Amino acid sequence: MTRTARPRHYLMCRPTHFEVSYAINPWMDPAKPVDTALAVAQWERLYELYVELGHRVDLIDPLPGLPDMVYAANGATVVDGRVLGARFRNAERAAEGPAYLEWFRARGFTTLDPVHVNEGEGDLLLTDRYLLAGRGFRSVSAGHAEAQEFLGRPVIGLDLVDPRFYHLDTALSVLDGEQIMYYPGAFSAGSRAVLRRLFPDAVLVGEEDAEAFGLNVAGDGLNVVIPEPATGVAARLRAHGYRPIGMDLSELLKGGGSVKCCTLEIREAV
Repeated sequence: MTRTARPRHYLMCRPTHFEVSYAINPWMDPAKPVDTALAVAQWERLYELYVELGHRVDLIDPLPGLPDMVYAANGATVVDGRVLGARFRNAERAAEGPAYLEWFRARGFTTLDPVHVNEGEGDLLLTDRYLLAGRGFRSVSAGHAEAQEFLGRPVIGLDLVDPRFYHLDTALSVLDGEQIMYYPGAFSAGSRAVLRRLFPDAVLVGEEDAEAFGLNVAGDGLNVVIPEPATGVAARLRAHGYRPIGMDLSELLKGGGSVKCCTLEIREAV
């Protein structure tokens, strides 16, 4: 099976102010110590890897008081040069949406400040045909409708039912085109049926690898950057012709995020 790497354009945010001072997902525990310097070092290795792979990486300045701003994927959804801003459910992250939207506005992108809750690429993942949209813990159906109207892509709503997988990008990843990978246990019975019908050739992942954030990945059509502990995911990817690259982001996992969470894809107008 031949896979081809294609250069991507990413936006990232250095975890200069990273800490876990509140808990808004099951992975966050303010009682556990956080090593911010280690978080920065791990993030820098991810940034360097993307550059080594030939991808363009832009940076947004981290803002004091927004420790989760490192999770750039939540900041917006960018399709064909159109930027749907994020509106967060939790007050602790509310200021991130305007900060990311201003970055895009300053660079001439067409933007929309949303009315309804959507948490960017955390819950909106693009395939060639569809915009897969998670709901149940953060983003809402009205936000999905807003995304479809602005981005002009058909939205497929998927219900998340396990609080460990509170964002779609913790339970499902788009590897390339129409090739996806997901953990069935994170979804309602109806959503599993939809996924089986639309993506009969999907790569399925077990609970252990899903808990290791093995679905929170970033790929370019050949190379797929994954959390190091997700060894089962690595094996499945190799079997499907991909080249998995393990990355240690253990410190950032304390905030409930890994590779994809740190990586917002900028899809230019075509």
